[in-house]
Amino acid sequence: MACERMVFMRFSQMPYERPNIEELQAKAEEVIRSVKEAKNAQQQLDAYRAFSDLRKKVSDMSTLAHIRNTINTEDPFYEQERVFLDENMPLIEELQYRFYKAFVSSLFRAELEKSLGSLLFHNAELELKAFDPVIIPELQEENKLVSQYRKLLSSAQLEFQGQVLNLSQLIPYMESPSRDIRKGAFKKRTEFFMAHENELDEIYDRLVKVRDQMAKKLGFRNFVELGYIRMGRNCYRPEEVERFRDQVKRHLVPITIKLREEQRERLGLERLTYIDIPLYFKEGNPRPEGTPEEIFEAGRKMYDMLSPETSEFFRFMLDNELMDVLSRKAKAPGGYMTYIFTYESPFIFANFNGTSGDVDVSTHECGHALNGYLSRDIEILEYKLPTLDACEVHSMSMEFFTMPWMKFFFGDRTGEYKYMHLASALLFIPYGCLVDEFQHVVYENPGMTPKERKEAWQKLEREYQPYLDYEDDPFFGRGGTWQRQSHIYNSPFYYIDYCLAQTCALQFRSLMARDYKDAWDKYISFSKKAGTMTFVDLLKSTGLKSPFDDGFVKEIASDCLKALNEMKP
Repeated sequence: MACERMVFMRFSQMPYERPNIEELQAKAEEVIRSVKEAKNAQQQLDAYRAFSDLRKKVSDMSTLAHIRNTINTEDPFYEQERVFLDENMPLIEELQYRFYKAFVSSLFRAELEKSLGSLLFHNAELELKAFDPVIIPELQEENKLVSQYRKLLSSAQLEFQGQVLNLSQLIPYMESPSRDIRKGAFKKRTEFFMAHENELDEIYDRLVKVRDQMAKKLGFRNFVELGYIRMGRNCYRPEEVERFRDQVKRHLVPITIKLREEQRERLGLERLTYIDIPLYFKEGNPRPEGTPEEIFEAGRKMYDMLSPETSEFFRFMLDNELMDVLSRKAKAPGGYMTYIFTYESPFIFANFNGTSGDVDVSTHECGHALNGYLSRDIEILEYKLPTLDACEVHSMSMEFFTMPWMKFFFGDRTGEYKYMHLASALLFIPYGCLVDEFQHVVYENPGMTPKERKEAWQKLEREYQPYLDYEDDPFFGRGGTWQRQSHIYNSPFYYIDYCLAQTCALQFRSLMARDYKDAWDKYISFSKKAGTMTFVDLLKSTGLKSPFDDGFVKEIASDCLKALNEMKP
């Protein structure tokens, strides 16, 4: 299949045009008809190309609208476009469903698989199980509820220390060396969530019910199996994930208890509570030095030195305005990388707030974006991006590969930053497993009340984070912590991907400690393969162990604990 190189363009100049749904439907109908009436495999390959072009165009318009809406949730134009797309994207899904249904039934499938690979057809058959036109009303409702949640969190205007802050801007105060300031910041966050508790409960209750309804309409027992298919899980099931979580409980949770006790001693506290958790060092956590502009310049220098691939990539991102990372009023919280196919451009969205998280999110999202950049020459649309478990290996591993240049950001406190980063990586995995198991409980029991969900969260917290002490917090201390975790609302069952990927990133960390160049070559090889293989096959083909292997979590945990003991400040 010939590859037509697209022109690049600065983000501010990329034109947006609302997709014409009727025109798209008419063009898709023509392509689907040509698949059904094809006399040979070549005609169906031509139809595949035509349909891929349609998908790219509508995907890019949706992506541009999403980026610009999250950059400024108060922009009335893109708010209208968000509402339009929430309503109409399920209709686009229906077109893809109908195309795949005709395509996988082809009489020439064996020939098509020689050109396109069997994985495309395997994944398409999975997607067909996850959609039917009968669930379009539920998909539309789901989109509206997710947008409602995102807008609610973006609306936070918190008066603190003489300023008006959003949730992202509050984080530096939650890491303050002053316990009184930390306590005040945590209290301010609690007040926001308390004020919106009923709304948060209602949105999630409706999301659970509408997702359960979709699953049952499609013939599933509950949303769990449908959720796995929607996440593209094509090489493992809930049983493997459960075994992975059990390994984490056995081998990682005891280490996290030890790390938290060492943190308590380091801070000189008699009792470590939830408001102390973000603070690793008595004098304050390491923070990046310099202005955002200086941080960007340090990033350019770092990626110039890391490799030719990263140098070319990062300059491309800067030259084409493909990063929006400064936190401001009405900007959606969080961070993400997305991809604009027409201009073969990754885009990074983040919220800098002056903490070490600015460097974390930059290296993390750059790992995603580098993969998008490296996969430009992959011609088959379905293979350009892998499943999210592999995507998160790209991002989390990049955080470790950039460690040799952290002095550019943290100066004399680089050693403390490296310790904090590795400790945080280990501490994160049980939390991520908690998020995942909680969602299994919720979707296996969709009739639970909001109170019962919070009780279920508290029970699992005691298993995964037994050191947590919420003092007398009236919201988070009553099992509400999950309601600030946007993935639970937006992307059910996504969070375990971070945990699986983190163990793989820690494997890369161990490899680079022995031979950095060999580890980097493996990483580039892994990234360039993008979505051409399943997650497990990508690992195997790169010479990496799978998180599902018996004893893998124990091995990684032991190796990291040894490294932390050597790095201990």
